[in-house]
Amino acid sequence: MKQTSEDEKNLRLLSIFHYVLGGLAGLFSLLPFIHLAIGLVMIYAPGKMSSHGNMPPAFAGWIFVAIASCLILFGWTLALCIILTGRYLARRKKYQFCLVIGGVECLFIPLGTILGVFSLIVLTKSSVKELFQQNRPEATHLPHNIQQG
Repeated sequence: MKQTSEDEKNLRLLSIFHYVLGGLAGLFSLLPFIHLAIGLVMIYAPGKMSSHGNMPPAFAGWIFVAIASCLILFGWTLALCIILTGRYLARRKKYQFCLVIGGVECLFIPLGTILGVFSLIVLTKSSVKELFQQNRPEATHLPHNIQQG
């Protein structure tokens, strides 16, 4: 019983840290807005980008906009996945999702790596797997007498 309460404490802490890291990831995902703004100025007001009459080509602005938009979308998606992982850890649901996001977090040095490694260590314990299994909904089975048509 002592092991279960320690596992629950660890899952609660991991959940809180996932919320914090998800918020930080969402915040850092706002940095490419600077490049997005520069790209939009290059497209819609190229005269403001030059002082000598040499205006940047419009396609350069589109490159800035496209790359910045992709980075923002990726960052917000990652932040959402990390926050969802925190929620699922707190509710002991979606074990595979939590495990995958824990592995993905390891790529983001240093905070993501620390949280990802600890998440993987905790999630691979058999007692933690059992906690997730207890909250798993039972599969609904169709009656055997229903004929397939």
